[in-house]
Amino acid sequence: MRARHGLQGLLRGLRRTEPAPGDIRPPEADSELLLRVLCHEFRTPISTLTSLTRALADERRELTSADRRAITELARDQAVHLQSLLRDATAGTGALALTPQPESVVPLAGILREAAALVPAGRRRARATRRAGSCPVPAGRTRQVLVNLVENALRHGPPDGQIGLYATLRGPGLSILVTDEGRVDDALLAALRRPAPAVGMSGLGLWIVRQLIVTDGGALRVHRLRPRGVALEVLLPMARPVP
Repeated sequence: MRARHGLQGLLRGLRRTEPAPGDIRPPEADSELLLRVLCHEFRTPISTLTSLTRALADERRELTSADRRAITELARDQAVHLQSLLRDATAGTGALALTPQPESVVPLAGILREAAALVPAGRRRARATRRAGSCPVPAGRTRQVLVNLVENALRHGPPDGQIGLYATLRGPGLSILVTDEGRVDDALLAALRRPAPAVGMSGLGLWIVRQLIVTDGGALRVHRLRPRGVALEVLLPMARPVP
């Protein structure tokens, strides 16, 4: 049975944005932030489903059987995610009182294949060491994180640039890199530092990604690549192996 991984996975992050003692923030600020998160979380799976169906319909794009399987699995999971968002949205503000539910745990390799399927084969670089690919991760949150990061790379990187997904074990944890041929600019650095998202939708996706990663005790880092490019690194602690 698949665990829910919609708004409830962001609740800890929402609570971390509460004002410090002495700060004044109107109650509607929490509702406004929740609405923005909800809009973003609807936008990402809808955009993903649009990209996936376009890839399936594009006769010029040659898809392997593995690609078709990954696209089908990701489309199914994004549809499940949309259903969970609808359930959370219709639950009203009472949903904020809930704590994130335990996730189903799966090997990373399958989620990497799904996220990589968003990128046309000619622009895609994906590689994971055997140990990293078999590393267990929370299915829903990890999928949300990688889909958000790949969508960002497709949206903000050069139109024909290469996009990479790489995974390896690093020290006591798991390292997942999402790379593109863009650059590390002030807007990206600001989005990665903010304790709360800015007004509007700019930088909201990266803030959501950070909250999801922190839920699992991880961290998000940025690296400049040479001669050009940017890498966002997801660092997650090691979980117990999947049976």
